[in-house]
Amino acid sequence: MTPSHPRISKAVIPAAGLGTRFLPATKATPKEMLPVVDKPAIQYVVEEAAAAGLSDVLMVTGRNKRPLEDHFDRNYELEEALHRKGDESRLGKVQESSDLATMHYVRQGDPKGLGHAILCAAPHVGDQPFAVLLGDDLIDPRDPLLQRMIDIQERHGGSVIALMEVDPAQIHLYGCAAATPTGDDDVVVVSDLVEKPDPEQAPSNLAIIGRYVLDPAVFDVLRETAPGRGGEIQITDALQTLAADPSLGGPVHGVVFKGRRYDTGDRGDYLRAIVRLACEREDLGPEFRTWLRSYVTEEL
Repeated sequence: MTPSHPRISKAVIPAAGLGTRFLPATKATPKEMLPVVDKPAIQYVVEEAAAAGLSDVLMVTGRNKRPLEDHFDRNYELEEALHRKGDESRLGKVQESSDLATMHYVRQGDPKGLGHAILCAAPHVGDQPFAVLLGDDLIDPRDPLLQRMIDIQERHGGSVIALMEVDPAQIHLYGCAAATPTGDDDVVVVSDLVEKPDPEQAPSNLAIIGRYVLDPAVFDVLRETAPGRGGEIQITDALQTLAADPSLGGPVHGVVFKGRRYDTGDRGDYLRAIVRLACEREDLGPEFRTWLRSYVTEEL
């Protein structure tokens, strides 16, 4: 590590989306608070940041997102009630979320896209590199993607994005990277980025998934980035600018992830994520897998 590549300690979690794909459940409940087995999706994300040593977490929120703040705050009445009942197990689970990290919050205001949400973090982040974690992608803790990305950023500087190989027919659902190999099997140098390209125009089948480690130079680029696809300020467009001219803020590398990822971005994938995680739980898995086999073979 050198002085030009300081240790990363801050994470930014954009959480201002309306969750329209999950209506009516998200009419009054933030989509990030929907349970994945017995924890809200957003807690998995904060746990991932904390496990990578990022103890300072800024959540970018919007209207009707107060339950996010409440979840990571203390609930003294509930804690006292559980303590009186001697329910130490549930008490520990309640207290766990408030002890994960030092939480901060800022409102995005206008929903101008992911790039704009990240720009809202500039006053808090300052001139240090930082991580961005999107709540739709849950990364299995047995596959420490974020820590690997931090290590690459500290080695090379610049920014690092998480990539995953997808079926070329599905690349239009993602940002897509043009990249060249490096000496590390899972690391590439990114030369170009395209947001949700048509499959026949995509430069590769490397899709961007929801983890970024960014140089603070991205803020200056975002301030000059015009609205792109969907009329929103896209982080993909800003990273494309950095990749095309490394003198602006260092190179852009990609870590090609081959581990376990749970996509909670739409209803079908959300349900599949719950089933997969429940099957792998020591306390739920054996009984749930038995029931699932029976259901599939006998009722379907």
